[in-house]
Parts: sequence; structure tokens; C-alpha cells
Amino acid sequence: MMLSRCLLVTFLAATGSAADNVWSFYGGDPGGTRYSALRQITRENIGKLRAVWTYHTGALEPVTALNEKAAFEATPILVDGMLYLSTPFNRVIALDPETGAEKWSYDPKVDRSHDYSEVASRGVAAWTDARAGDAPCRLRIFEGTIDARLLALDGKTGKPCASFGANGTVDLTRGVVYGPEFRGDYQVTSAPAIVGDVVITGSSIGDNGAVDMPRGVVRAYDARTGALRWTWDPIPWAEKQLVRTGAANAWSTIAADPARDLVFIPTGSASPDYYGGARPGDNKWANSVVALKASTGAFVWGFQVAHHDLWDYDIASQPALIEYRGKPAVAVTTKIGEVFVLDRLTGKPLHTVEERAVPKSDIRGEDASVSQPIPAWSPMVPQKLTAADAWGSTAEMRQWCRDKIVSLRNDGLFTPPTLGGSLQFPGNIGGVNWGSAAWDPVRNLLLANTNRVAAIVKLIPREDMGAAYAGRGQTETAWGGEFARQRGTPFAMHREWLVAPNGQPCNAPPWGALVAFDLATGKLRWEAPLGVMGDGWPAGSISLGGPMATAAGLIFTAAALDPHLRAFDSDTGKELWSAELPAGAQSTPMTYEWKGRQYIVICAGGHGKMKSKMGDAVVAFAIE
Repeated sequence: MMLSRCLLVTFLAATGSAADNVWSFYGGDPGGTRYSALRQITRENIGKLRAVWTYHTGALEPVTALNEKAAFEATPILVDGMLYLSTPFNRVIALDPETGAEKWSYDPKVDRSHDYSEVASRGVAAWTDARAGDAPCRLRIFEGTIDARLLALDGKTGKPCASFGANGTVDLTRGVVYGPEFRGDYQVTSAPAIVGDVVITGSSIGDNGAVDMPRGVVRAYDARTGALRWTWDPIPWAEKQLVRTGAANAWSTIAADPARDLVFIPTGSASPDYYGGARPGDNKWANSVVALKASTGAFVWGFQVAHHDLWDYDIASQPALIEYRGKPAVAVTTKIGEVFVLDRLTGKPLHTVEERAVPKSDIRGEDASVSQPIPAWSPMVPQKLTAADAWGSTAEMRQWCRDKIVSLRNDGLFTPPTLGGSLQFPGNIGGVNWGSAAWDPVRNLLLANTNRVAAIVKLIPREDMGAAYAGRGQTETAWGGEFARQRGTPFAMHREWLVAPNGQPCNAPPWGALVAFDLATGKLRWEAPLGVMGDGWPAGSISLGGPMATAAGLIFTAAALDPHLRAFDSDTGKELWSAELPAGAQSTPMTYEWKGRQYIVICAGGHGKMKSKMGDAVVAFAIE
């Protein structure tokens, strides 16, 4: 279904989206549609698109061990004539949008001698105080840090706003810590949401460490003073437990509908991810999209995409506020590649969603959910991998993969973790991850970067943890693996990717693709392999980062392991253009018009955990 031009204009005006030729929110607009009405760069002239300026942040200096985790995931925003962005270590930078010249920068001096679960910041948010006149901090730039602070900076000078919290800082660890080993596991990695005069933030929690991880509360603060306005706990039932489960946190980006005073919270799983014996039941509102009143935090509705999560299937994507069959809606993309479209006012699905039976657990103390919600329409990614599907670049590698798949419990979607090892496909990287989906309202398409790799999950009895950890070099596959203690449960956990000894995944390529999901039919209109993972490898790379769509019928995205920014045709998925970047770009591009010229800007600094090329560049492209 196509939106009429009149309806499209009405929608853009109501949501405050990028129709004003700027990109003033992390997701382009408060509702995270990642769509721009700009059309200066077209299919016909894209061959003339060139890099016109490059800025280097210096984020990787001084060199420390934490650089191995650093990920430059930021998307800049353009507000009041300046670009604002953040680095992995939370330095906030203001740039001239025409030249890339630095106007100011502020370093919150994150302690690099401490370890952190994540070293990433996806961006900042801006707010204008209508009461302030020409006073300092009339324009405020807000950022959450990896050491759990909420900062307010003067948009003109970069100086902390003294009236906010303690000289521009609110300590986000107050009132949330339960577990004793929280330092470095409680962070903020995504930009806050702002509605009216409240700043709303979730948190990133390393939730596999223990049952009693920090609470995944969402909180709102007064944008002027930093005073706490409200708190929402996604799992209040956990208070009744002998040992309180934590997490269920909103680590991804919150969407907002300012006109309706609503925010839409994407939540993760309750801790720990892979064993739920200490958290019986569905665990609402973990693994959910929840609508709250922005001004008060009052619960409006919730929709859970995975009951009693045992797979790390948190909602990683920002909900996208769209129009669906004439109704205001929320589009939710998930790690297993499902698409849910919900009524924005009630949370009810606007298409058929079925509760389908799923495999049972054979682990003592585990009471897995008997069913999971599955949309009747097509998923964005394959969801089945059998031994007959095993892929390999040689007969030897294919046989290795086939044997490995046969050795695992593999009952399809939602196969529970086991002692002998379970196949998880898609794995916990997605499907769709934090790169989220863009919505093209003219073509009625959801556009997303998708991953298609399988994982192996194995529970380890507590008494065997030491021996398993000591022998990890013999058990990990070519991409390595990860142990989690899951303290407070009978089982630790090990997960690794299902890849052959030559490092290539055991499922058929592409291992990553840009897809166009047609909301009129509930099916993929097209898919296009995205990037490459190695020289001579098949097309299609795993990716972290998202796409951006324009009214000219173009989709821009990077995100793959190879350091390229690409443009695709929105109608066909054909790759039309690419440019090599100074480093990997595990980020989402943005666009704006400045002095009559359209720019495309991407942060290219690599991703330490993904092993992409590291750097510190912000690159702007325009037609020359």
C-alpha cells in the first residue's frame, strides 16, 4: 500500500521527521524512521558522489587495552547549524557541517584503566530550552556514558551545564545496583530520548554474568535540573524473588511520539540470558516493546516478542514509528528476523500473530515457554538450518559442518540450550541488530541490514566450569567463543559461532544482506548481499549498523566487515555506488542539506570485537 502524498506530508509533520532537510535525532526523527525527504543525490548523479571532508577524532589515543573493544557506532545529528557526535570513549564533538572543522569538543575523561563490557557510544541528543532566551545552555547536548553518567553540555561551547545535576552530570548508578560485580557492566551506549522537558535513558548491562545483575530501569530526568522525574522497572515481579533477577534493560534506542506524549522502550532479556530457572514465567516486560507516557512514565501497553528468553533474543532495534493501513503504528524488527507491526495506541498487532508451540527444555530447573509469538507473514532471514543445508567452500569443510550440525540439538527456532550443545539459528547477533530498520513511506518498505549466522550454545554444570574454561582453546571454533559464569545458577554458559576451520560459516551465503520488507504483502520484495568478509569469499557480510533511505529512491549503508559505504536502489536492491572508507563503518549514515548542498556523513572507526579495520574518521560525501 502506498501512502498518498497528502498523507505522507501529514505524517512527516506529525512525527517531526527529516522533512526539514536536517537529521536532528539519532534515528533521523523521534520515531527512528531513518528516512530523509532529500532528493538532490539521485540514481542519475550518484556516480559523482565524492568525499568532500574528513575529520579525525583521535579517539584511539592513548593506546590502551580497551581499544580492542572500541566501536565507533555513532550517527551524528545536525542541530542549529552544527554537527554533534560522540566517540567510543564518550568525547562529544561539534563540527562545522560544511567543512568538518572542529568547533569544540568535550572529554568526560572516562577512566580507561577500568574494564567495560562495551566501549561504544551511538550518539547524542539535543534539546532547546524555550525559557532560556540567549542564556548559556539554551541548546543542550545530552550523552550517556560507558561509565554510567548522563551529561548535559552547552551546544554552543561544549561546557557542562552547571544547573543540570552536579555541574552537568547525573550519576546513573544510583539506585540500580544489586550484584556486587557491576563496575563496567552497567553503562549507557545509546542516545537518550527527549520529549517535552524530560530526558529518558535506559542502560546497557553485561547480563550474562549473574542472576543479580543491575536493574534494567528506565528513568526520566528534568532537562533543566537533572532531577529524577520518574522510574519504570520492566520486571517488577523480580522484587519478590529471594535473589532479584536484573537486566531486562533498554540498551538500544528509545523511540518517541512527542505529539502523543509516548515513548516506546525496547527491552532485553532478564538476567542471565541462557538459563531461566531463577526467573520462572514469561518474564514480562523483558524482550518487549513497551509504550510509556513520556511525562509520567505511566505504563500504556506492552508487547513481548520472546517469552522467557533463553537465547539472548532481546529487542536490539529501535522501534520505528510508521503508518500502516492508515493507522499510526510501531514496526518492530527482531534478532530472528521477524517483523511485528503494532497499533501505536494499543500495542495490538495489526496483522496475524500466532502463538506457536516450541521445543521443551531438558535442563533441570528450567521451565521453558511452551509457545512463542510468530507473525504469519514471512521473516526477513532464513530460520532453519539442517545437516542437509550445510555449506562449505570445499567438500572437507562441508563435511565438517554437516558433522557438527548433526552433533547438536537442533529442533528449529527456539531450541533451548543443552549440556551437549544446541544450534541457534539465527544466532544472537541477528536477524536485525541495533542498526534497526529504515522506513520508506513512499514505497511502504522496511529496510534492514540482516545477519544470517548460526551459534552454538552449551550449558556447563557449575562444577565443570573450571575445566571447561581451562580447555577453551580446544573447544572454540575459528571465530572464538565466549564463556559466561551465570553466577547464582547451576550452569555456566559457552557460546560460539558455527563456522568451519577455515573461518567460513556453515550455512550458505550470503551471511549478511540488506533486505526490503514489503508491508503491503508481508514478504520480502528483494534482498541484496551486503559487503564481503574476506578476500575471495562469497558476497554477504555480517554487519553492525543500519541503513538510511532517501526520497530519491536510494539506500545508504556501510556496517559490513569491509570498509565501504554503499548505495542501493530502493526499488530493486541493485548496488549503484560504493566508496572505500578509512576504516570499518559499524555505524549508520545520516544526511542533511547545507547551503543548498546535500551531504551524506558516516562515522568510520571500526569495531574491535568484530575485528574490522580500526580508525577514527568522520567522512562527508557530496556531489562534485
